[in-house]
Amino acid sequence: MRMSQGVEWALHTCLNLTWVDAPAPAGVLAAFYELPPAYLNKQLQALVRAGILTSVPGPRGGFQLARPPETISLLDIVTAIEGPEELLRCDQILTKGPGSHAGVDYRQSCAFAQAMRVADLAWRRELTAKTVADVRADVVRLHPSSPADTRSRIDALR
Repeated sequence: MRMSQGVEWALHTCLNLTWVDAPAPAGVLAAFYELPPAYLNKQLQALVRAGILTSVPGPRGGFQLARPPETISLLDIVTAIEGPEELLRCDQILTKGPGSHAGVDYRQSCAFAQAMRVADLAWRRELTAKTVADVRADVVRLHPSSPADTRSRIDALR
């Protein structure tokens, strides 16, 4: 499985927003990592629709977290960008194979579908258990200057 670049961009942007005191414009957030502003803006709008960010209009406007980082799971961000679908979409190809039976829901009886569902649930549990605040704490522990460096860079880009 491979997620879109937008997931990585959204994760890092949400983390950066935990360290700034005012809304940050999409162009500034994009310039922070030299990302295409229009594409990052699409990701930011998806985060707004999911209730993770708010968009503040006006000359001092931009994006900010809509909720405390302790309440934003990594799965919230991934789902906002990628959607809620399971990793494997079972198309029930067993209905076309030998020994198939009419009326059987092979999504429920297929061993592969079941194994993939278990893996998907484990992946989702892990991402639900980790919040933006948890990642922020890890970053501060490993790189104590990150909050100040991020604020300085965003201020310089404004």
